[in-house]
Amino acid sequence: MTDATPPEALALKLDAATAAFEQWSWLQPADRAPALDAIAAALEEAAPKLVAIADEETSLGEARLNGELARTVFQLRLFADVVRRGEYLGAKIDRADPAWPTGPRPDLRRVLEPLGPVVVFSASNFPFAFSVAGGDTASALASGCPVVVKAHSGHPRLSAATAEVVDLALRSVGAPEGLFDIVYGTEAGRAAIVDHRVKAGAFTGSIEAGRTLFDLAGSRPEPIPFFGELGSVNPVFVTEAAAERRGSAIVSEFVGSFTLGSGQFCTKPGILLVPAAAELLDQFPGTVPDAPLALLNDRIRTSYASAVRELGETAGVRVVVQGGDALPGPTPTLLCTTSAELLASPETLVREVFGPASLVVEYTHESELLEVARAIDGQLTATVQGEDDDTIAPELIRLLAAKAGRVLWNQWPTGVSVTPAQQHGGPYPATTAPATTSVGTEAIGRFLRPVAYQNVPQHLLPPALRDTNPLGVPQHAS
Repeated sequence: MTDATPPEALALKLDAATAAFEQWSWLQPADRAPALDAIAAALEEAAPKLVAIADEETSLGEARLNGELARTVFQLRLFADVVRRGEYLGAKIDRADPAWPTGPRPDLRRVLEPLGPVVVFSASNFPFAFSVAGGDTASALASGCPVVVKAHSGHPRLSAATAEVVDLALRSVGAPEGLFDIVYGTEAGRAAIVDHRVKAGAFTGSIEAGRTLFDLAGSRPEPIPFFGELGSVNPVFVTEAAAERRGSAIVSEFVGSFTLGSGQFCTKPGILLVPAAAELLDQFPGTVPDAPLALLNDRIRTSYASAVRELGETAGVRVVVQGGDALPGPTPTLLCTTSAELLASPETLVREVFGPASLVVEYTHESELLEVARAIDGQLTATVQGEDDDTIAPELIRLLAAKAGRVLWNQWPTGVSVTPAQQHGGPYPATTAPATTSVGTEAIGRFLRPVAYQNVPQHLLPPALRDTNPLGVPQHAS
């Protein structure tokens, strides 16, 4: 059933999530792991059916979708391991110390506790990894929070089928009723984010939609954290030495990166800064593919065509490779401008185009790379294609670290490895919460809050804070 969820049905789902929270959050962390493993196993078993539906709704192809589903399964199992180890709890113990320099210190013990029911807004471009059973859902369930997913309109049948698999998996391990559910329709999503029973929101999508939900979450009588991944152009800075020594390779690799996945990755490099003297623009015709690339749906295709047209008609911008727009989808488009034009109007030229288009920016003096780095707004990634002996590199990397969540050296931003050290976030407008990540094991921290227990008897403390450490979790004690 994928009809829009009516208010009365939403209320029942949120009531059930609230009741589930009381049970799920009280479970010991390791006791939540089997549920995540069960979802992973169920998705693997249902893979042929789910991938077929996903391909019908998104045209992403079976190879890409099978890989993405494998990533989704890996995420679930990774978070199961995280909760078993218990490191994420951040257990800290400061025992009473009458000689503490600021005055007698009481017994203080700090641990991270789950927030409450979370509403997760699915993304269009990753129908598995950032959707119903994706990273937001996995990390929220791992933290001890029930999840209500707002399905994306781009793949409603897949959303329903995935939700059924998740629900059956959770039932098979005796998870609380209401721990996971799904709703449909824009109004249901808006109503959920302002409902008093919801304690956090997670979103991946456009700046416009994400900012609307962020404002709603912040305007509630009880504002709640909203973890939105919104938009990024992921600029690539090519030094003079790198252009001279391996310019052709950089051109080829850049084309492969900005057209990967039809340019529908949030980490697509949308801007490439190159020295004008290297004359790299001449290499793009013939390197940029002219084969049509399928976009996810008609709405995205219309938005893409409009964005490319607007950017191409901007003063100081010219077309290097003119993409076509015949069915089944557009061919890639490459435009160019100068760093002077970009610095004069960054709000116009530093903009995300969702699809297979990118902007090459030529500079005259290498110092202009630093000026552009200062002018750009928040990004998910920023890349330097440089040489080890580049004198500009130290300052450039420092500037980019202030603007992006992930800084790359001589690699490309498309592809976000799911690892403990990953950071998929950045200053606004890349995200609404730059201190957090939506990929990797640290994503679990979004749905937790610290609680300190002062002078509480051992038997009343959470097990993770007891001296006997019955859970065997890491404890930092002093």
